[in-house]
Amino acid sequence: MPVAFKRVLLKLSGEVFGGGEVGVDPDVVSAIAHEIKAVVDAGVQVAIVTGGGNFFRGAELQQRGMDRVRADYMGMLGIVMNCLALQDFLEKLGVDTRVQTAITMGQVAEPYIPRRAIRHMEKGRVVIFGAGMGMPYFSTDTVAVQRALESHCDAVLVGKNGVDGVYSADPNQDPTATKYDHLTYDEAITKGLKIMDQTAFTLCRENKMPMVVFGMEPEGNILRVVQGEKIGTLVSAG
Repeated sequence: MPVAFKRVLLKLSGEVFGGGEVGVDPDVVSAIAHEIKAVVDAGVQVAIVTGGGNFFRGAELQQRGMDRVRADYMGMLGIVMNCLALQDFLEKLGVDTRVQTAITMGQVAEPYIPRRAIRHMEKGRVVIFGAGMGMPYFSTDTVAVQRALESHCDAVLVGKNGVDGVYSADPNQDPTATKYDHLTYDEAITKGLKIMDQTAFTLCRENKMPMVVFGMEPEGNILRVVQGEKIGTLVSAG
């Protein structure tokens, strides 16, 4: 089937990797790897940014008395663990994968070099960006958009657990919440919808980067999005 995007940045939360628990669930990561392989096999170039919430969340550690800067760095290292797990499962499926990190750790990953990342994707390799922005106080939402812009991706795909798009309210708490199929960035701001953190959202809006927010279930949804199926919520400039 034809694809709607040539190159995409897939944003996955850390909680996805843990299956709702602390640590990495190998069965879950294996399933994600199979979905990404299907996208690569369809001819789409793929970059990935993951969260690290299945290990550490800097803001939550700060609330418990830890210095925010140190807590954020711990979160970045948790992200790298998720990246290495996903790389391992992808390569077991025969998908060439490179991990690039914003914090130098030469024994396990390449440094983050945008032009090299683009070249990897042009050669059909998956690139996983780890260690966040390499600086405290930046969310992985912001990292995902920044990396997508710098590596010339066509769209940011935001895979969610427990929700299948953008709603007028939290559908898990408000049964009257309605799902949006398409929103402009201005509409999302006017309605006060919390899709991403404000910095990430502003970057998308200013650079007219389209974003698709969708549920990770059922299996195969990532491929459906890149093939242009109308699932989830498309957020765009117009």
